[in-house]
Amino acid sequence: MRSDDVKKGVERVAHRALLKALGITDDEMDKPFIGVANAYNTIIPGHMSLDRITRAVKDGIYSAGGVPFEFGVIGICDGIAMGHDGMKFALPSRELIADSIEAMVQAHRFDGLVVVGSCDKIVPGMLMAVLRLNIPAVVVTGGPMMPEKVSGRTVTISTAFEAAGMYKAGKISEKELKLYEDFCAPYCGSCQGLYTANTMQIMTETLGLSLPYCATSPCGSSRKLRVAKESGKRVVELVKENIQPSNYINEKSFENAITMDMLIGGSTNTVLHLPAIAREAGIKLPLDLFDEIGRRTPHIVAIDPASSYTIADLDESGGVPMLFKKAKELLNNEMTVSGLKVYEIAEKAILRGESIIRDIDNPLHREGGIAILKGNLAERGAVVKAAAVQDEMMVFEGFARCFDSEQEALKSILNNEIEEGEIIIIRYMGPKGAPGMPEMLLPTAAISGMGYSRVALVTDGRFSGATRGPCIGHVSPEAMVGGNIALVKNGDRISIDIPSRKLELKVEKDELAERREKWSPPEKKLTGYLSKYAKLVGSADEGAAFE
Repeated sequence: MRSDDVKKGVERVAHRALLKALGITDDEMDKPFIGVANAYNTIIPGHMSLDRITRAVKDGIYSAGGVPFEFGVIGICDGIAMGHDGMKFALPSRELIADSIEAMVQAHRFDGLVVVGSCDKIVPGMLMAVLRLNIPAVVVTGGPMMPEKVSGRTVTISTAFEAAGMYKAGKISEKELKLYEDFCAPYCGSCQGLYTANTMQIMTETLGLSLPYCATSPCGSSRKLRVAKESGKRVVELVKENIQPSNYINEKSFENAITMDMLIGGSTNTVLHLPAIAREAGIKLPLDLFDEIGRRTPHIVAIDPASSYTIADLDESGGVPMLFKKAKELLNNEMTVSGLKVYEIAEKAILRGESIIRDIDNPLHREGGIAILKGNLAERGAVVKAAAVQDEMMVFEGFARCFDSEQEALKSILNNEIEEGEIIIIRYMGPKGAPGMPEMLLPTAAISGMGYSRVALVTDGRFSGATRGPCIGHVSPEAMVGGNIALVKNGDRISIDIPSRKLELKVEKDELAERREKWSPPEKKLTGYLSKYAKLVGSADEGAAFE
């Protein structure tokens, strides 16, 4: 066992003394030492119940003959960080999380690892650490928040973000605004829809790194505690059998994850996270692979923001195992951390009520929920959540309205200064530009809430999974490194063709060359972690991972 490095031999007497200071007994010295990385905190609703879930994990480890050692992991709530400088730290926190877990596990020589987390960057960072460390490991995700209703309508956190625009447009009263504030996030858990947090929890289960039903079991449910306890037991078995993630996670596992992303119409942030996670296992996921899989994969379930259904409805419909069953012919039969293969899990799927999942021969859309666009405005690619775009906006041409910051754009939208037929450009928001590639949920929510029907948004930043409409992000190369998005001027014509995967700036090459001669990147005075991050981070089309 790896833990023998800190507990065996005469030369380790001081190490054993320190372990006994923790209450470790002589007989426990011979048992597997399991690290439990707990992202519990009291600032993220998705994390406020992780203390209970972690206790269940530790109970499972004890019952299987292991010794758990719990340590903390940071977490940023994207919703609270949204729309101000705090959002610049959200994506960069992913690398901090991966690095800190690696440091703790390697320093203390744990034999196995359970990571317990929820929400947008925490789960991806944990998955990066799990594959980098390649020791026996299980992932326990915190689970979704249950929704409430206002005036008979199911509401979610995306409703709250859009409510500001609705109020500014005179569509709702101040009293109704307060109702949304009070009931759009009523419980613990990751926000109710198919945003980044829940998408990544589903990706985790699809990859095979968490046990069946872990992704969709609500955070406050007894089932979540049972899954957590079983996960604790399972990691001890993995240690005894010497089974590492590399024994069952491979390229086909990631193809399954991308396929699932297309089936459900998940968050565009997966196009950042999956390549960064795969890289830790020595696997490359080019943007073209996402588009190739997307073109052959139907979209079979619509969840908020693409519909009024939530993850709770998906859970009632059988969760990830039922999605496996419905789309079995599109998935590789890979092994998972549970000891079961994908097809075996599919056969055990349980439908508890009315299903919101369609058959693959009767899809919502013939192609997957995410599309990769290319053209002279995004030579290395851009990403759009096609499943949440209205049919009439799948092909659109309009005039550019340029902003060099999110706040400038948001102010113009809320002041009703945007005209129908315009394409809002928000640039210098990329991994190096902001830095940190902040999400543009406030502008997109304002566009929806204000009632604009023929306005698109293009950015080298990214979007929350709660975004809907013709919102195109991850434009690469980004403005800060001289991508053509930096050269767009007000009034330029831009063509968006999602079915043809095109994003074109209708400006002649000679004119662009002349503009480039006069262009220089803006100076940004950076300090601390963001200064280091901007120097190390790579392009969005490669996962915005450190170079």
